[in-house]
Amino acid sequence: MPVLVLDSGNALFKFPTPGADPKEKERAGLLLEQMDALGTTAMAVGARDLTLGTGFLLQRTKGRKMKLLSANLVDAKGKRLFPASTVVTVGEVKFGLVGISPEGPVLQQAGVVGHPPAKAAIAEARRLREAEKVDVVVVLAAVPYDEAVLLSKEAGNAVDLILQSHESRSPGVPQRNDFASLISSGERGRQLVRLALSVGGKGPFVDLGETSRAQQSLRILDKNLQQARQSLAAAKDEQTRKTWQETITSFEARRKGLALQAEGTGQGSERTLSLSTLTLGSGFVDDPELKKRVERIQPPGSASH
Repeated sequence: MPVLVLDSGNALFKFPTPGADPKEKERAGLLLEQMDALGTTAMAVGARDLTLGTGFLLQRTKGRKMKLLSANLVDAKGKRLFPASTVVTVGEVKFGLVGISPEGPVLQQAGVVGHPPAKAAIAEARRLREAEKVDVVVVLAAVPYDEAVLLSKEAGNAVDLILQSHESRSPGVPQRNDFASLISSGERGRQLVRLALSVGGKGPFVDLGETSRAQQSLRILDKNLQQARQSLAAAKDEQTRKTWQETITSFEARRKGLALQAEGTGQGSERTLSLSTLTLGSGFVDDPELKKRVERIQPPGSASH
């Protein structure tokens, strides 16, 4: 199965201000090296990637396959510091990848500023659709979650997927406000998010997990509905019976919506997604050589380990 490895940013530094971590350069360098070794195609430039400025990033990624992307980060002259996007074909699918950074000045570097990210992402996504004829547009959004939600509402059908990182938000279920599906990609490298796509047609991606989640919720709701009906039958006074009847009416209305989802709304769709998350921990075997390098930066027992 063809695989595309991406990172939505905020990966390199623990702290947004320089000097807080004495091994920050070594740590960031090792992460960049390993991301490249894993075959990461692109990464958005986030706030926690800019701790040592754009010069450090450009120098350390020179000659690497992984591309740093930001459609809205510019210097004092208004020139982009990183490519806005890149195009890659995986299997027979042509992906357009767009990166966005937080809005506002970069405190570590005078003159560097992030323009409004949603506007920049939409403009670049439309260009990729029209000029590059891509099949899928993915925005790597190293911005606050609220900004990513705004993008999902304003992008129309220009964007298919938004992979967000900023606030150390754990992965959740995909959210679709209009056309684009918004997914938080995890925090502090503790999770590996796997997104399996079936690509065809022109509509929005349908979340296959929505059906199973609806079926589970429906089972719970049916138990609650049964208990509510038993309580109504046992109730003696009129006010208690009225309260239970209102509860049952509310449950039945909710059940109709869940039943439609549980029937399998996405079955037969040409464009589907299935999200799974792998939490990384002690159950995974370490690479001995890599472990030694990590422990030189973060010794066992230290506060940073």
